Amino acid sequence: MSDAEKAIEYAHKNRERFTKELSEFIKIESISTDDDYKAQVEKAAQWAADHLRNIGIENVKLMPTGGHPVVYGDWLKKPGAPTVLIYGHYDVQPVDPIELWETPPFDATVKGDYLFARGSSDMKGQVMATVNAVESIMKTGDFPVNLKFMFEGEEEIGSLNMGTFLPKHKDLFKADFCLNPDAGAISADEPTITFGLRGLAYFEVHVYGPPRDLHSGLFGGTVHNPAQALAELIAGMHDANGTITLPGFYDSVRVVTDQEREDTAKLPTTSESYLQQTGVPALWGEKEYTPALRTGARPTLEINGLLSGWTGAGSKTVLPAKAMAKISCRLVPDQDPAEVHKQLVRYMEEHAPKTITWEVKLLNDSPWAITDVNTNGVRALASAFETVWSRAPLYRREGGSIGVVAMLQNIVGVESGLVGGSLPDDNIHSPNERMHLPTWHKNMDAFIHFFFNMK
Repeated sequence: MSDAEKAIEYAHKNRERFTKELSEFIKIESISTDDDYKAQVEKAAQWAADHLRNIGIENVKLMPTGGHPVVYGDWLKKPGAPTVLIYGHYDVQPVDPIELWETPPFDATVKGDYLFARGSSDMKGQVMATVNAVESIMKTGDFPVNLKFMFEGEEEIGSLNMGTFLPKHKDLFKADFCLNPDAGAISADEPTITFGLRGLAYFEVHVYGPPRDLHSGLFGGTVHNPAQALAELIAGMHDANGTITLPGFYDSVRVVTDQEREDTAKLPTTSESYLQQTGVPALWGEKEYTPALRTGARPTLEINGLLSGWTGAGSKTVLPAKAMAKISCRLVPDQDPAEVHKQLVRYMEEHAPKTITWEVKLLNDSPWAITDVNTNGVRALASAFETVWSRAPLYRREGGSIGVVAMLQNIVGVESGLVGGSLPDDNIHSPNERMHLPTWHKNMDAFIHFFFNMK
């Protein structure tokens, strides 16, 4: 029996314990977006640190960031062997609306092949898949490579402090490759390696009219309603084709190559699959690009929220004093969040009427990232997935943003392999989040093969 087979046998024998330990981790309500949960976030960091110590990882510590701590640990006993940095995050999204949950959000509940709970798929389950793979090798033989761990507590709020934390500690986190399971697969039967991520620029646009709410009967029709003005402004941010109208928005966008069009056409993410996943009556967007390209290789501008006037029960006939929209732009190579901020301001300068005042606030941003698929790390992952799934993995550019990937690439010089067991219907960030247990187990097996492939 090979060393990899011994480790996989150990992982299979300990599946029940692994699920129980994940349930303990999930029970900690580590919601990073809400200061009321700060103690719970730190408790989750301590739990992760203690677990690393328990499986034999050395030099484990909580590193302050100015916000929630980074969990660090290492195992550096293989001179001359590659070093793999394992990334994860232990913070989770809020559970609202709580009334839509069918099970308690922080009590892991197994139903058939799924484990339901907040953080099960994004990404405590994926963190534990990698840790369990490491344990399985360490308990059955000699680990083939060197290891470093970086578990952060602010990914769900845009890795707010990592931009200042990483430059101070870039030597500590140097590695030959980063294994990042915070992505996912196209389906349970189709292992997937994500080699590109879009960046993010997140804004609030505020529109102001009168200094206080007014009676709509007395002043409607003569005072410009801020809610109407904002609605007209955001409606004009796209044309009839779905193309974004901010001045200069596409000037630096990297052209989609013919090869990328061909590769993306091989993916099973068709128009029909998007309709099935979303439940919408029809798709929308730039007609000259397929849905897979629109969500991976093209930039977007989305209205994430609107707030104005009276939204309570019953009627209250006010002309609101102000209105606000939350807007996110997903960015692609070679866009710069700071430039997009300027473009949004220029749009407002050109289109906002004189009947209102306004301001644009940049809340957070993260850069885009592209990984070379020919690196040793990506090849090791691809071989591991093919061993476990008996098929070569698919390659894609993902529409989401994981800020730390670009930071590791630009600051530390480490490229990341983005994988994971999260599936499109796992309801991440939504009520009834779930994780597919068979895929979770197969990812553990694949990670075991990956570490041996890297030696």
